[in-house]
Amino acid sequence: MSRLGVFLLSLLWLTLAQAQPALQASVDRTRVEAGETLELTLESQDVTQFGKPDLRALEGDFEVRGTRQLNSLHTLDGETRASTRWIVTLLPRRSGSLQIPELQLGQSRSQAIELQVVQPDPNRPDSASQVFIEATLDNPEVYVQAQAVLTLRIYHSVSLYDDSNLSPLRLENAKVEPLGESRTYEKEINGVRHGVIETRYALYPQQSGALQVPPLTFTATAADSAEPPAGGARSGRQVQVSSLPLDLQVKAIPATWPAGVTWLPARSLSLEERWNPDPNQQPTQIGDSLTRSITLRAEGLSSTQLPPLPATEVTGLRRYPDQPLLRNEINERGMTANREEREALVPIHSGNLMLPALEVTWWNTLEDHLEHSSLPARSIKVDDNPALSADTPVGDVSSGSALLWPWQLATMILALTTLLGFALWWRARSQPAVLRASQSGPSPRTLLDDLKRATLANDPQATRQALDAWARQQPETLAEMAARFVPLSNALDGLNGALYSEAGQHWQGDELWRAIGDIPSAQQGLPVGGDGGGLPPLYPK
Repeated sequence: MSRLGVFLLSLLWLTLAQAQPALQASVDRTRVEAGETLELTLESQDVTQFGKPDLRALEGDFEVRGTRQLNSLHTLDGETRASTRWIVTLLPRRSGSLQIPELQLGQSRSQAIELQVVQPDPNRPDSASQVFIEATLDNPEVYVQAQAVLTLRIYHSVSLYDDSNLSPLRLENAKVEPLGESRTYEKEINGVRHGVIETRYALYPQQSGALQVPPLTFTATAADSAEPPAGGARSGRQVQVSSLPLDLQVKAIPATWPAGVTWLPARSLSLEERWNPDPNQQPTQIGDSLTRSITLRAEGLSSTQLPPLPATEVTGLRRYPDQPLLRNEINERGMTANREEREALVPIHSGNLMLPALEVTWWNTLEDHLEHSSLPARSIKVDDNPALSADTPVGDVSSGSALLWPWQLATMILALTTLLGFALWWRARSQPAVLRASQSGPSPRTLLDDLKRATLANDPQATRQALDAWARQQPETLAEMAARFVPLSNALDGLNGALYSEAGQHWQGDELWRAIGDIPSAQQGLPVGGDGGGLPPLYPK
């Protein structure tokens, strides 16, 4: 076999190997105390894979307490995907730095995960109690509006009935966000196996100074150790335990923070930009629709705290924004906020259009200093579109002024020929026809009925087609009618925006229909044969 054949086979094998679906591994937390159990989740989206992952590599450092399998379907970007998850309960056999090794399912292998197993706090509440509760803060001091994570753990060495209740957390001058559902696991304390119910909250103080987290009370019915008689009612005793109050110090906004800028205290903050299509990958012409998505991601904040991003205001670009998408992610360190803003950008000039840089100022709470995250400025090269009436290319003022007189001359000639053509049409309109040609195609009444149905159905695509057909039988073009009748011009702008925006499904066509009906009758006249003009440019000056 030739060297070229060997190279091609190697390249094909490498491509197939990279295309193999990965086995994704994650844990509910990476720091546990000795005696605590944790959950390892293995997920595969390869529907052709059967069986279950090989867990024998875990037996050295972990005791596998149980495994359960979940099958699910989810939709991402309009595509439905199937996935299988295995949730494995693990008990570390020793303390220190441990590693969950790579696990294999068929040809897929998961990534290794590092864990820290620490010794329990000797100052915890009396572990001899059958039920006790503890509350901790991840940080005793935070800035105003920054995140503090409150963790509440309820330990019980006896079985509890399902009537347990935890008092609600209410704080003055602070917002409280639950961090997901409560989770349960087991922990061995002084040789006694305890069940643990863990609940977490994200606290966002709204005022500087001292903030006290009040005690929270847990009530439940503990089952008696004796077996109830057959057919008898369950027996038990009521237990009630409370946590100790906690003090949180809230710092004011630093004096070095710039005035007039929204205060953003976060552990980390990033900006991400996506284009569809990417103007750097394929040519862009006048009238093309470019979708720009900018995602602001901040760890340690809620999505409602993120400010709006600056709008893309560039001469030569029409902007059609969508509603922002707000989303919160819950992880081991608390909450991560996401704000995604999408906009459709339609160039109406040729040349190089420069999008300015975008910058967000924030305060790094981990390193305690001011930071700036930004997206660099971007240049978009826009070519002329032969299918549309292109405008003057964007350039420097001197070159634009030098080329202005040819456009003025062309405009004057066009105006004169339009007036001459209108005069000839008006004269021919008053002359009797020697031979009336039979009309082919739909009648004017049929076209008008089609236009009415499309507009009242709020369908922008059907309205555009019906409007095009109706305009071809009119004595004037839509551009001419819109130039002398402002309501029609405004309605056409709304239709153009709906055609190039993802919010087009909310377009209402009654305004356009009223504008068509209100065009002055002296200029509407009877339909004429021939091609009297199609749709105006989608984005006229």
